[in-house]
Amino acid sequence: MASLETAAEHERILREIESTDTNCIGPTLRSVYDGQEHGLFMEKLDARIRNHDREIEKMCNHHFQGFVDSITELLKVRGEAQKLKVSQVTETNGHLQENGKEVKAHRQCRVQQRNIATTIDKLTHCLPGNTQTLSLTALFQMLCLCRYYPALRTLEQLEQTCLPKAGQYRFCSIMAENIPKLRIQIRDTAMSQLRDFLESIRKHSDKIGQTAMKQVHKHPETLWAEKVQLTSMYIKRDQVEQRSTSQDLVDFSPVYRCLHIYTVLGLRDVFENYYRKQRRKQARLVLQPHSNMHETLEGYRRYFNQIVGFFVVEDHVLHTTQGLVNRAYVEELWELALSKIVAALRTHSSYCDDPDLVLDLKNLIVLFADTLQGYGFPVSQLFDMLLEMREQYGEILLKRWNVTFRQVIDQDNYSPIPVSTEEEYRQYTSQCPFQDPELEKLPFPKKLPFSEFVPKVYCQLKEFIYACLKYSEDLHLSSTEVDDMIRKSTNLLLTRTLSHCLQYAIKKKNVGLAELVQVIINTTHLEQSCHFLEEFISNITNVPPDTVNATKLYGTSTFKDARHAAEAEIYTSLNAKIDQFLQLADYDWMAAVPGGENLAASDYLIDLIAFLKSTFSVFTNLPGKVAQTACMSSCKHISTSLMQLLLDPEVRQISMGALHQLDTDVKECESFARAGPVAGFQGDTLLLAFSDLRQLLDLFTQWDWSTYLADYGKPTCKYLRVNPHTALALLEKMKETSRKNNVFAQFRKTDRDRQKLIDTIIKQLRNLIAQHHT
Repeated sequence: MASLETAAEHERILREIESTDTNCIGPTLRSVYDGQEHGLFMEKLDARIRNHDREIEKMCNHHFQGFVDSITELLKVRGEAQKLKVSQVTETNGHLQENGKEVKAHRQCRVQQRNIATTIDKLTHCLPGNTQTLSLTALFQMLCLCRYYPALRTLEQLEQTCLPKAGQYRFCSIMAENIPKLRIQIRDTAMSQLRDFLESIRKHSDKIGQTAMKQVHKHPETLWAEKVQLTSMYIKRDQVEQRSTSQDLVDFSPVYRCLHIYTVLGLRDVFENYYRKQRRKQARLVLQPHSNMHETLEGYRRYFNQIVGFFVVEDHVLHTTQGLVNRAYVEELWELALSKIVAALRTHSSYCDDPDLVLDLKNLIVLFADTLQGYGFPVSQLFDMLLEMREQYGEILLKRWNVTFRQVIDQDNYSPIPVSTEEEYRQYTSQCPFQDPELEKLPFPKKLPFSEFVPKVYCQLKEFIYACLKYSEDLHLSSTEVDDMIRKSTNLLLTRTLSHCLQYAIKKKNVGLAELVQVIINTTHLEQSCHFLEEFISNITNVPPDTVNATKLYGTSTFKDARHAAEAEIYTSLNAKIDQFLQLADYDWMAAVPGGENLAASDYLIDLIAFLKSTFSVFTNLPGKVAQTACMSSCKHISTSLMQLLLDPEVRQISMGALHQLDTDVKECESFARAGPVAGFQGDTLLLAFSDLRQLLDLFTQWDWSTYLADYGKPTCKYLRVNPHTALALLEKMKETSRKNNVFAQFRKTDRDRQKLIDTIIKQLRNLIAQHHT
């Protein structure tokens, strides 16, 4: 029980220590030592202290991060405060000190003016009359208000009237001595203000020009009314620098003031010469374009704004001053400017290869010319230069459309356009003129005869015409002139650009017969659309196509030439393909005469005939004459090539068996020709391609020399198409074969007789040749 009581007592003492003022803690601790339990109390106190330490540590841990963050923020604030002090506060102080200089100067000026006024008031009591007093007071007020012209008049009054009446006062002589200095001061001050005015006008002439051109662009019909408002603009340097567009009035008072002052001083000629000289210098600066002006439209716009601003100012000075500048001076400046402007535009526009930029530049030049024309300046040279730029614009357009046409060609699939619905059909027929009643009757799905190339090219032709029309606008040209320019440009597009692109499509690698056939069909439809293109131009220019001297489009000839080139390429390609088959020909020129069995045609020839049949089946959409010409050309090429095989110098011996094999192959070709692979041939017309070879082979296989020799030269000759030279060359090869065919040939009577017969025929042929060709 004693220990519990002691522990409770100690607990009470500890609470009392924690809650009691430290000044009264002595008696409390004495009670601990009186109880003889101070050791136990010390342990209790240590435990209580450790408990409080733990609580303090927990509290510190809980608030430590916030403390760290606060210190970090405080450090940041200190850095920002330091920056604020170093930069902004110091800078602000510097600005205040700098701006305060002007205020301080004004204050000193006001103090000086106040002192002068006080002095004048004191002097008035010393002067003998009131006229002098009024003159002096007015003089110094005018000087303070910068009214220099009235001040000069007052100085003249003082010098000629007031001071002589004032008597021989000392201050009068001093004033008389200072009057010339005041005149010089007034003159210099006015000239300084004029220089400031000229600098301001030079610096902000682009703002003046920009305003003038904007007014003409928005309200071209009210140019003269706007002119008065514009030429009254006042430019305050601070406001112009701070605002993108200034609507203040131009204050020409420094010019008028300086003119009046120099006139009063008898120096008007000096002032006029100075003003004109300075403005000529500024004109040379204004007319000098930047080296990179051609890169953006903004460069041209700044150049034009400065020039317009310059001449707007001169026009106003011309009309508001009496002789400071005259019409001859302004016209001389404009002639100089016009020549430099045209030269600069020719040089810089030549670097441009973007038709959109050229078009924007043309519109800007038109606006520039219209603005200056409104102020009375002649601008015909600018419009002449725009017509020169029209040629450059046309060339740039041709280059762009050349790329466009190449892309259309490369992206085309050279296949008829499939259409599945009426809407799709109308969509294509609205892009290019096409009418085919028979095709319209067919059910969907169906195919248009041309490929995507046709509507795309036709649309691009119209886009080109629109681009040409855009340039011709606002050039003050008649409808006939615009129509003529558009037609000439369109002719260049057709005969040069599109023609070259079509040749590219025809001659490019890997173009097949099917693609060439489609090119012919496409060019046929484009040729038929040229009439509609003429009407399209007439509709947008309001000039009938049948007008006298109207330029005609050359599209028909362009597409005809392209079609003929494609046709020729088809013939060439077919012959090249035939040559590939003929290279596979492997005749046994020493073959024996066949027995009773029928000979079969050579494999290569069978493949060739199959190829030709499949090829000509694709030609059904071609114009009839093209397909017929291609078929006839192929048959002639086959016949000529087989003839060349017979007469090849490398082939020195030919047997009758080889001739029979060749005869069988020719019969296969003739069978192909009789079957009519292409419609439109009359009778056996196609067989004529093989007539030379057929008569030659018949002559040798039937050995009908008596008929040939007897009827040679007669119109009814059976072997009319057999040339004796050809027959002789072939006989020579057969003679060699007979001679070397068998080493024992001389022992067989039949062989000897045949050899003699060949020799006899050769001799007769030589005599025949000699008789008819000498």
